Amino acid sequence: AWYVPCLASLETLQELCRKENLTCKSIGITNRSLKSYEVEYLCDYKVEEGKAYYLVKWKGWPESSNTWEPRKHLNCPLLVQNFLRDRNEYLSRGREGKAMKVRNHVKTLKPAIADYIVKKAKQRIALQRWKEELNRKKNHKAMILVENTVDLEGPPLDFYYINEYKPAPGINVLNGITTGCECADCPAEKCCPKEAGFILAYNKRKKLKIQPGLPIYECNSYCRCGPDCPNRIVQKGTPYSLCIFRTNNGRGWGVKTLQKIKTNSFVMEYVGEVITSEEAERRGQLYDNQGNTYLFDLDYDSDEFTVDAARYGNVSHFVNHSCDPNLQVFNVFIDNLDLRLPRIALFSTRTIKAGEELTFDYQMKGSIDLTSDSAEGLSPSKKRIRTVCKCGAMCCRGYLN
Repeated sequence: AWYVPCLASLETLQELCRKENLTCKSIGITNRSLKSYEVEYLCDYKVEEGKAYYLVKWKGWPESSNTWEPRKHLNCPLLVQNFLRDRNEYLSRGREGKAMKVRNHVKTLKPAIADYIVKKAKQRIALQRWKEELNRKKNHKAMILVENTVDLEGPPLDFYYINEYKPAPGINVLNGITTGCECADCPAEKCCPKEAGFILAYNKRKKLKIQPGLPIYECNSYCRCGPDCPNRIVQKGTPYSLCIFRTNNGRGWGVKTLQKIKTNSFVMEYVGEVITSEEAERRGQLYDNQGNTYLFDLDYDSDEFTVDAARYGNVSHFVNHSCDPNLQVFNVFIDNLDLRLPRIALFSTRTIKAGEELTFDYQMKGSIDLTSDSAEGLSPSKKRIRTVCKCGAMCCRGYLN
């Protein structure tokens, strides 16, 4: 037996049930809730005979069921606040460089204003659902927020959140680890980094102490040390709450920290689909035509493999380029000692204030070059298109590649 998963959203199924007067306990529509009403968002506004009315979209009901309700009947102050803010935002937009004055006693809204308010409401709901999805799928404690105060762009339609590499068929990203250190208190003389011929990457405060270009060898699943080991940093995931936000200068989405980050701290890991460099070259040519590509060469020891974060990735998928970055790329080995397949970690190069955008240089050693038409994508080191840089740094090189 086989089945096809339903692609309709829960809300769409609920609307269909109510429209056809059907019950379905599995999606929350029972005889008791079949006629229940909850305000989902407000669509329009008018004043009749001195009374204010709002056009209400009812949650789980089709738009054909929208009704005009007097303000006093609505117990949804936040939705009213969102409605007024969206209305004022539209009205205050400049026309030929001159902003319109917002009037507080509007009797009816123009169709264009109402249409904008509905689109903003739908966007707000979509971004909230996306935020909830991201936080369900992440494997670390820190929160992920989503914010767009710039345009009507919603969540990316073809992006799937993952926490670790997704290998293409035939590629094994867990290879080479059969034993671990016997340390009771890392680091000891025979701890993992020293066995690999390198020094421990972290100091006593769990901050990075090695120079860029040197690898990081963390304790692995075979080691005797526990989860509090000072040599287990990247494997725990990002410790900071981050926000995916829409940039206001044409760079698409970006990422900012919601907490202060100290110098030499681990911030996030760059993950995606692991593919061969030959496949990366083929995809890169297709991505160039689309204007978006997220290909990261794993060139620590060779250029045999590439990470493609176009469809599969984590928060790092949205980190933009800067010629004066606050993040640095490091190669990390934990449960895999294959030098062709390092994990990619991003560490802070300086103190980063709460609310500051996170960036790294796509031309860093061990990093990548960008060839898309904006800073939303990454590409292989083989350059194809000369791309103007929009990072805005004082030392901007002018081009991303």
